[in-house]
Amino acid sequence: MIDAAPEASIGFCVHDKLGRRGLLAAALMGGAAVLWPRLSGAGNRMKRVVLLGDSIFDNAAYVGADPEVIRQLRQLLPEGWRADLNARDGAVMADIPAQMRSLAGSATHLVISIGGNDALLQSGVLDEGAGSMAEALEKLAAVRESFQRGYAGMLEQALSRRLPTAVCTIYEPRYPEPRLRKLAATALTLLNDAITREAFARGATLIDLRLICDRDEDFANPIEPSARGGAKIAQAILGFVQETKPSSAVITK
Repeated sequence: MIDAAPEASIGFCVHDKLGRRGLLAAALMGGAAVLWPRLSGAGNRMKRVVLLGDSIFDNAAYVGADPEVIRQLRQLLPEGWRADLNARDGAVMADIPAQMRSLAGSATHLVISIGGNDALLQSGVLDEGAGSMAEALEKLAAVRESFQRGYAGMLEQALSRRLPTAVCTIYEPRYPEPRLRKLAATALTLLNDAITREAFARGATLIDLRLICDRDEDFANPIEPSARGGAKIAQAILGFVQETKPSSAVITK
């Protein structure tokens, strides 16, 4: 009984100093401390990634009954996260603006895989004759310069949305003929160098599909990803989206 009196006295003094308004404010602040972290945390966790580009993402036509990239990605995403497929089979760099126009307002991340079909349109240069090694390199350099200008313009437009953005390199086709496979891989180093430079110059993340799809089983045909390859691509995209502060980096698996 002797110890209880001072506690009652202290409690009375605090009440007296704060008054009714002070106690009400304290109660409201206490409630906010409980509610706000939950609400803000939920908002921060919700993400919506949009896939832009070509059949690297829009590969349903090539995997039969197996899951395509977008379905594999959706299966990996945490509950509440979303993934949209704006990519279209056969698309080239010039098609990205149209894909961007249908971008959801709630989009939080962009992933772009484009350039493979642009490369195919220029592949005839590999069959052209040349009087010297220098002339052959000049022809390849012209293709690279044109590709880089187009890629830079496309990426500038994508980054104008000010969303975390990742771009993919062009993987090496699995042509059955060894000579053609070597020629394609060698020529693509020039275009992938352009992609890498443009990505890093602008602080975008690079997903290196050359290292991710590195086995023949990763391909449904020489140029399209199989379900196995798609699963690896989806995992790489998940790694990008899960980054708390996406920045210029390289994802290789």
